[in-house]
Amino acid sequence: MKQIIDLRPVYHRLEERIRAHVILCWLALLLIRITETTTGATWPTVRRELDRLHLGTFTGPTGLFRQVTALTKTQRDLLAKLDIPAPKQIIALEPTPR
Repeated sequence: MKQIIDLRPVYHRLEERIRAHVILCWLALLLIRITETTTGATWPTVRRELDRLHLGTFTGPTGLFRQVTALTKTQRDLLAKLDIPAPKQIIALEPTPR
């Protein structure tokens, strides 16, 4: 299971932490399976495609803005199949105070 969700070994000593870790791993695997079933694509494919989304922060004399990279058709299709709204292109605009 850890190979699929790409986790490193974690060593816990307390029973409540062990239980929490197992539940979190199970939830992650469940989300992966739901994603694979809903999209019809493998997890590595979905992850690789969505990992291409980036947030850029740009600053200049007039202020700062944050912008998400443009979505590809594949990314738009994946988000639509998962019923996740596409992120806004411009996340934040902060003019320089005068």
